[in-house]
Amino acid sequence: MLDFITGNQAPIYFILLCVFLGIEIISNVPAILHTPLMSGANAIHGVILAGAIITMYHVPSDDYLNLTLGFLAVLLGTLNISGGFFVTGRILSMFSKKKK
Repeated sequence: MLDFITGNQAPIYFILLCVFLGIEIISNVPAILHTPLMSGANAIHGVILAGAIITMYHVPSDDYLNLTLGFLAVLLGTLNISGGFFVTGRILSMFSKKKK
């Protein structure tokens, strides 16, 4: 375990920085700006999903652990994107005028 941590210090620091930055951004955004922020996050997640698919393409076909983790990443990313856009659309439809 210690060898893994010492061998992967840069990615671990990057993930920790992303977590702290995400918590700081989410906690300081007013509620009225939550929907545009969520839409932007969904668009960024689309880029991350494309990166995960490209990364899975380069994984050897006999590396089942990394393929399984990649599949889970793509599945959860897809659920996050589709759910986020569904919620954003629903919230934005609440502000549109209803036809009589």
